[in-house]
Amino acid sequence: MKKVVVIGAGIGGLAVAIRLAARGFKVQLYESSSHAGGKMNQLVKDGFRFDTGPSLFTMPELIEDLFEIAGKKSADTFEYIKLDETCRYFFEDGVVINGFSDKNDFANEAELKTTVRSKNVLKHLNKSKFIYYSTSSLFLTKSLHKLKTYFSFDVLISMLKLPFLGVFTTMNEANKKSLGDQKLTQIFNRFATYNGSNPFLAPAILNIIPHLEFSKGAFFPKKGMYSIADTLFQLAQNLQVEFFFNQKVDQIIQNGKNVEGILIGSKKVKSDYVICNSDIYYTYKNLLGQESKAKKILKQERSTSALIFYWAINKEFPNLDLHNIFFSDDYHQEFLHLKEGNKIYNDPTVYINITSKKNKNDAPKNNENWFVMINVPSDYNQDWDSLISDARKNVISKINRILKTDLESCIEFEEVLEPRTIESKTGSFKGSLYGTASNNRMSAFFRHPNFSSQFNNLYFCGGSVHPGGGIPLALSSAKIVDDLIV
Repeated sequence: MKKVVVIGAGIGGLAVAIRLAARGFKVQLYESSSHAGGKMNQLVKDGFRFDTGPSLFTMPELIEDLFEIAGKKSADTFEYIKLDETCRYFFEDGVVINGFSDKNDFANEAELKTTVRSKNVLKHLNKSKFIYYSTSSLFLTKSLHKLKTYFSFDVLISMLKLPFLGVFTTMNEANKKSLGDQKLTQIFNRFATYNGSNPFLAPAILNIIPHLEFSKGAFFPKKGMYSIADTLFQLAQNLQVEFFFNQKVDQIIQNGKNVEGILIGSKKVKSDYVICNSDIYYTYKNLLGQESKAKKILKQERSTSALIFYWAINKEFPNLDLHNIFFSDDYHQEFLHLKEGNKIYNDPTVYINITSKKNKNDAPKNNENWFVMINVPSDYNQDWDSLISDARKNVISKINRILKTDLESCIEFEEVLEPRTIESKTGSFKGSLYGTASNNRMSAFFRHPNFSSQFNNLYFCGGSVHPGGGIPLALSSAKIVDDLIV
């Protein structure tokens, strides 16, 4: 029986462990923290429960696929609902746009609240659908870095379509030209932030993302986002995956063109394959001891990070939904500040996630659990204490203006997650949430492959390698690694 060692129990690591264990491999998973899930974690305090990591759930079929592989039924342990409204968008002039999951409902809402006709909104969404089905076989399900990929018929068709998919224009340019309305352009530009990118720089091919929400739909796990990690952990255990928590891997053991296992302190763990679900920069610098290759990775622009406040709120806000966006009045200025990297714009776009809207057990009665996030630069030794203090004031001021409330008096307690603690808790270099950004037309091809060109039996999955960050892409990376090994 072939043995596999997986480093890191993030979503990608859990998924690849499940896939290979179901195929009959002996799988051992080593995790430096005390729990599975990686960035997907939870905070429980004084009757409040917060999901501390990813908050949006799309493409549940990728989770269903893992259950099918394992010979289980997801409904027995993992329940979720489809959202009627994906997100609620708030603007400084008082306009509120309901982001209905049904594209026809959303198009009608957009026509009612903006200058754009519903038929033009639907046309824009159909272009997103076209991009998705033209590129998914190339960018989402296969390795971009294997020559044989380009000899399949569907990939050849995708390559021929590339000039028509927005590779040579930015998201903002494409959205502005297609929609011609500031509010709707801002809503569609926001999707660039799903992988830590800048819509004023990122190619319009990233307009693939709206299709996932408006056509495929957004969902809510009934027990919260952390239940995804917990469910996959249980599924892996059922397949006899061995877990070793609080076990920090110090080195990947190398022997010529092969790796032979891992080193934990003075303990050697031998294996036929090693799969890294850790940040790719960290892997090269610390686990492989290859400083030059680590520095080469740093030549690519890092994605944005996040500043998150977890607020226990002692009242209910009926005008808010599960997902809420309070837009900056000058989106371009906000991204210029993010690009400069040394300060936070004084009018940031604010995202508020309130899971107690769907699961009343996440907060005491008549209370709400607020996950409040803004995009911030990665950590380059800025004065974060000062930046966080100023940002907090600006965020509260913005919410007070739009909701006409006194938010400070509603906050029972607060916890904070910021770039420094994101790096220390999850190993994401500089606190960047998605590894490298997608701010140029070739960024997808420059993202690190899922295999090592130096070692025959070393593979990589997770958000810092192909195809990218976020739950669906991390799960896709696991499938790609599975295919490469088998």
